[in-house]
Amino acid sequence: MTQKQTGAVRTKHVWVLNHYARGPSESGGTRHFHLAQKLVPLGWVATVFTASVNRDDIRQTVARNEGYRDEQIEGVSFRRIRTPAYQGNGIGRIKNMLAYFGRMLLPRYTRGIPDPEVVVGSSVHPFAAVAAALLARRHRVPFVFEVRDLWPQTLIEMGRLREGSAVTWLMRRLELWLYRSADRIVVLLPKAVEYIAPLGIPEDRVNWIPNGVDLTLYSRNRPPRGPSCQPFTFMYFGAHGQANGLETLIEAMGILKRRGRADAVQLRMIGGGGLKPTLIEMSQQLGLSNISFESRVEKREIPNLAAQADAFVITVRALPGLYRYGISMNKLFDYLAAGRPIVISLSAANNPVAEAGAGLTAEPDDPVSLADAMEKLVALPAEERSAMGESARKYVSENHRFEVLAKRFADILDDVVAERSRESRALGPRFWR
Repeated sequence: MTQKQTGAVRTKHVWVLNHYARGPSESGGTRHFHLAQKLVPLGWVATVFTASVNRDDIRQTVARNEGYRDEQIEGVSFRRIRTPAYQGNGIGRIKNMLAYFGRMLLPRYTRGIPDPEVVVGSSVHPFAAVAAALLARRHRVPFVFEVRDLWPQTLIEMGRLREGSAVTWLMRRLELWLYRSADRIVVLLPKAVEYIAPLGIPEDRVNWIPNGVDLTLYSRNRPPRGPSCQPFTFMYFGAHGQANGLETLIEAMGILKRRGRADAVQLRMIGGGGLKPTLIEMSQQLGLSNISFESRVEKREIPNLAAQADAFVITVRALPGLYRYGISMNKLFDYLAAGRPIVISLSAANNPVAEAGAGLTAEPDDPVSLADAMEKLVALPAEERSAMGESARKYVSENHRFEVLAKRFADILDDVVAERSRESRALGPRFWR
């Protein structure tokens, strides 16, 4: 019997290079874990190559004498490549990135893994994507470039790089080489094609697959608290870094205190990052006893944690040159899935909170506007806040479930394999000699 007659799906293998990929029992990004799980019924098996040290958790997970460690995490194959531990954003982090890049190119670090039919490189930093492109060439298979951040544009907009500098020039050459080398480009930002196409890249090679959520993890959340429960609890969980604009949130809480709302509103800030000590100091200077700073948690703990919130708050810095291409933050989809209203401080090409009817929007980098929005949300009738939460769940279910996103991803993988097969047949066997 043929494969078509039996209904069997031929399994194909994809390598995913994501320096910071993590499973649900860790803190950090789980995008590729969830996508890999959902790819299996679609005929694809993924191996995720990640680093042994996570920027969110610097504990070493691979012994010095191992080189790498293989793990099966709920059916998904991870290979952790040993990289040196580091703290902060200095030279130690660069050495960590380069160690991952260099070791991924050594055959001993990929041995024992089935040969890929596609290699995916995720630009959590450019070196990971470069390694993926070179591995794809070595194995003569398609390369899919996943663009998470627009390097170096993100660093320029944040003031970490100067336009016209030698480093910027080199990064732009590297960026263009990656775009040209890719058989397909997967972008997380909805308008990223407007940045990429002017570089001479055909628009039909650029595909949008945003971040998502495993909605089944949120199926047993407790309902919102009643209007008599005090204080009203806002929650933020995620990175505490310079890119997150959290100083604005602390200042907004100070404004609410001056308005006499300190006893009625509390803020729980959960996570870690380089700016956390500064935020704690700001809070103390403002005398804000209604803010609690809590440690980062495992990804699988987030649904139960989120159920303890009355609302969420998220701040995005005013970087119009960058956010004109949109946003796609992991934590935002967790907020939506939790079924609570959201206050977002944002000016960007897209606004999932507004699109979903899931909350209120404040101006970015404007603590007064943010305080106004938070105060307005608290004053709304409980029924109206509950309706916002229901709209949030509906929106994320229709647009950001990993089952939906994985199908789009699998279609891209199937397409690039089919295209490469047609090209090889057209060129003949000499092409591969």
